[in-house]
Amino acid sequence: MRISPLMITVGVLALLIVLLVIASEVWTKYLWMDQLEFTDVLVTRWVTQALLFVGGFIIFAVPLFISLRLAYAKRPVYPPITREQEALEQFRAAVDPLRKGLTYGAPVVIGAFGGLALSRRWQDVQLFLHPQEFGQTDPIFDNDISFYVFTLPVIDILVAFGQFVLLVSIVGALIGHFVYGGVSWGQENGLEVTRSARRHLGVLAAIYVILLGAGHWFQRYDLLTASHTRFEGASYADVHAILPAQTILAIAAIVVAALFVVWIFRSDWRIPAIGAGLMILSTLAVGNLYPWAIQQFQVQPNERALEQTYIQHNIDATRTAFNLDLVNDVPYTATTDASAGALREDASTTAQIRLMDPNVISPTFEQREANRRYWGFDDVLSVDRYQIDGELQDTVIGVRELRPDKFGLADRSWVDQHIIYTHGYGTAAAHGNRRNSDGEPSFLQSGVPGQGALGEYEERVYFGRHSPDYSIVGAPEGADPEEFDYQRGSTDDEQGGEQVYNTFQGDGGPSVGGFFNQLLYAIKFRDPNIVISGYLNDESQILYDRDPQQRVREVAPFLSLDSQMYPAVVDDQLVWVVDGYTTTTEYPYAQSVNLDQAVNDSQTDPNASAPNRQRSANYMRNSVKATVSAFDGSVTLYTWDTEDPILKSWAEVFPDALRPATEISGELMSHLRYPADYFKAQRQILSTYHVTDADDFFTQQDFWQVPPDPTAPVPTNPDGSSGQQAPQPPMYLTMQMPEDDSPRFMLSSSFIPSEGQNVLTGFLAVDSETGDVAGNPADSYGTMTLLRLPTSNPVNGPGQVQATFNAEPNVSQALNLLQQGASEVINGNLLTLPVGGGLLYVQPVYLQSSQTGGGTQYPLLQMVLVSFGDRIGFAPTLDEALDLVFGGDSGASAGDAEVTDGSAPSGTADAETGEGTVQEGAGEAPAEGTDGGEQTPAPAAGSAQERLDQALTDMDTAVTDAEEAMANGDWQAYGEAQDRLSEALNRAVAANEELGGSGTPAASDGGEG
Repeated sequence: MRISPLMITVGVLALLIVLLVIASEVWTKYLWMDQLEFTDVLVTRWVTQALLFVGGFIIFAVPLFISLRLAYAKRPVYPPITREQEALEQFRAAVDPLRKGLTYGAPVVIGAFGGLALSRRWQDVQLFLHPQEFGQTDPIFDNDISFYVFTLPVIDILVAFGQFVLLVSIVGALIGHFVYGGVSWGQENGLEVTRSARRHLGVLAAIYVILLGAGHWFQRYDLLTASHTRFEGASYADVHAILPAQTILAIAAIVVAALFVVWIFRSDWRIPAIGAGLMILSTLAVGNLYPWAIQQFQVQPNERALEQTYIQHNIDATRTAFNLDLVNDVPYTATTDASAGALREDASTTAQIRLMDPNVISPTFEQREANRRYWGFDDVLSVDRYQIDGELQDTVIGVRELRPDKFGLADRSWVDQHIIYTHGYGTAAAHGNRRNSDGEPSFLQSGVPGQGALGEYEERVYFGRHSPDYSIVGAPEGADPEEFDYQRGSTDDEQGGEQVYNTFQGDGGPSVGGFFNQLLYAIKFRDPNIVISGYLNDESQILYDRDPQQRVREVAPFLSLDSQMYPAVVDDQLVWVVDGYTTTTEYPYAQSVNLDQAVNDSQTDPNASAPNRQRSANYMRNSVKATVSAFDGSVTLYTWDTEDPILKSWAEVFPDALRPATEISGELMSHLRYPADYFKAQRQILSTYHVTDADDFFTQQDFWQVPPDPTAPVPTNPDGSSGQQAPQPPMYLTMQMPEDDSPRFMLSSSFIPSEGQNVLTGFLAVDSETGDVAGNPADSYGTMTLLRLPTSNPVNGPGQVQATFNAEPNVSQALNLLQQGASEVINGNLLTLPVGGGLLYVQPVYLQSSQTGGGTQYPLLQMVLVSFGDRIGFAPTLDEALDLVFGGDSGASAGDAEVTDGSAPSGTADAETGEGTVQEGAGEAPAEGTDGGEQTPAPAAGSAQERLDQALTDMDTAVTDAEEAMANGDWQAYGEAQDRLSEALNRAVAANEELGGSGTPAASDGGEG
């Protein structure tokens, strides 16, 4: 048939379009990796996947093709004699036109699926090719752990793939021989198999059974990661029943394979039937019935005694696999006596207690430091430490990113979206332990351009969590800048100040100066403007895939990433730090952790970061510290855990991807920290594996849990019932652990019993201080201490402390005073600190205008709640609250000691006796009592009713003044109005009591009649 020129043209154009679409993904990926200088990672991955695809295709397709070809080539040629043969001959004639298509098509389809399946296991294959010794052996077979991590997974893959291939080939051979007469069934002669078919099927069956035997043999090693009710690893029944059963089945498979070989030479169908029956019987009797009997009649009646050895294997392996075998376990008898001067020896910790909750004050950063509505901060800010006035200070820091989601960039022109609004600008940072007199953070870095303690650095933020999907930047020297940089002046109106523009001067993305690259990216982003826009030039670069975690994930696909990343100003630039983990699920006897569940807490949504990590692991190491430049997006991977065998293996696979830790600068080193997700996995393990005795572990009587975050709202289930609160997140703060010589930057969490009372059972902290020596983290980094509290002297857990704060009458009265004037109270994070020989709880309390009250809604720190034992103190500052708790003098000064604020109430309470004091403002004398500490107002002139009416009128006036002051941001006037409101409320209560009321006046109607 003659093909017309039109058809040729259409075909060429279709092929060209397909090639362009493929190039828009493949070539642009290469350009992206080349710009980052990680092409070795991409090429190694692609070559490995391509070879595995070809290998998988051959492994799957060739045996099936040979089987189908042999079935046809070795078909018997004789005329049909019986009625069945005549019917089959008619069927052959009908399907013969499809024979070639099936013979070639079926292997191609199966081979493609097999190639794709095998190519996905490229990481397992690369680890198999680059094994590293762990230097530790398993307790059953005495193999080095490397066998299970590097070798066994690939063996299991090959055995499973081989079994599938042989099974498909056998099915294909049976169908082919049956269709073409090699295998037939007649009423007179029964089953008949030709010699050629018998040889073909016998060889396939023998190989298949040998692979089944190989599977049984290597399943013995898989027992060491088997899951049981109480632990993971080989149990007593596994070792004494299943393991020998698998060995017997492997030997039986060899015997059955020999029977199939015999059948090749002896035409007796009963021989393979006996072999198949022997295999099935062996599997049922030896592989199932015998282990069941051992478990049922030997283990269950004596489980506690028989399983102890194997539980101990699990305990030891789990603690080693999660780097917990060197935890410093310290008995800690916490005192509950809040005596004067108790914090004198903990003065360093007290001075650094963090009052700024990074989960609460982001709106305050937005209001004070976003500068323009198109910039914004993360909902949860980061905690870091910086050298301020010669001392390390805990800080709360946020990056001023471009926020397309907040100012509707998607609704603006293409030029605005991709040419003009391209980047954010700088950071804002505040002291963690201080506040201003009005409750705002005490900023140490602020403004655009930034000024403050962080000094000068490249402030432009082109790469961050919220950056646009792509931006086109760059221009020839001397060209007019097009990118909006910042706006001078203090107004939020875009036209209110001089707008400064900038041209990107870095190397942040692939070039789109040429037509071909422009065309590919236009296809990739489905945006023709990339080709037709006049804004592109010879120097244009395209910035995309700008999320730092995504960039690290692309250049290091072998890593799982922490759900948090944090900014750091180091070496005159702003970088994002991302922690990377090497994990496996193949560590023998180690308990698996569901990482999605482990990282979940009240501040972390595991679904948001799930693509960046493995879902499960029974071995985990923080092997890599990665940095991503916020300016040009460059990625640097530093080896961190140099002893990790998995990282050593990947270092051989990608020798140019990883830099040694010795290249970490001293400034960067000082901002690295112990990663949160790693700590969360470890604390989940320690909630049960703090029990190191197998007998105690079996009883599960002393298991713990991470307490729910008492400040988080209780979720509602679909059926209307109350759900479970998310766990409390671990906290970064500087403190000194008992028996330590100096305070350190720590990451800490607490434990309560898994069942029963909400009392504290343990306090876990890890040294997160890396020091400032280039290339060498501090020796104490990673030291983990577990304070184990005795059950004989219980200390309230976070839930109990929060409940006491919420219910104690004195505290409630103080909070109610704060809430007046159309405002709402926000509880900050509840910190737990081991100081004063006991455990101190500290909670900042913020005030924010309610939605109904109008005004600007952002939280301001107004009160600090403190609890030690049964003693509670509350005041506008932490320093005052501590003094109130510890007999008038805590013995140490808090970071806010110099702050004076008389607008908020202060006082004390005793949770056991109910006694306490409440002081409503500066200069007020407290009244003591057992009824909640209510104030007794001074007598006033006039009748009780007149005084009540006047008080209600004054309350209305004060509320109006407070709302107006909050709307104007005049916090001094707001505080004065709150003082007048409190004073009027007390007068109204007193007058109402004189009139025989309950002491709580009715709602004001404006003071009339």
